[in-house]
Amino acid sequence: MSPSLVKITLVLLFMSIIIPQKSVGEYEQWCIADEQTPDEELKVALDWACGEGGADCSKIQVNQACYFPNTMTNHVSYAFNDYFQRFKHKGGSCNFKGAAMITELDPSKRYPFTVFKKNERIPCA
Repeated sequence: MSPSLVKITLVLLFMSIIIPQKSVGEYEQWCIADEQTPDEELKVALDWACGEGGADCSKIQVNQACYFPNTMTNHVSYAFNDYFQRFKHKGGSCNFKGAAMITELDPSKRYPFTVFKKNERIPCA
């Protein structure tokens, strides 16, 4: 083998090791509130998610880790995502009568004080 071919092979091998490849099933997904949904509808969906739906909403209560930012959209997004991550493999969806949407963009970047984790319940710190 020529020296330049060896160098190219080594560079490609190195790049394949340091740049992780994602398979189709590994893309991160979060369930968040659709900002176009009126607050009244979001409140109904939040009440369902935190009650009958089974989401753990304890961290979005007053004086808890994920209470701030204290907005309807942030609290609803937290509850929707907690529900979605808990139940998506058991038939749960991210719909909430059209009040929710799936994103592959990390909402923590958009809502910097809220921590969203892929495939985990949200452990705001």
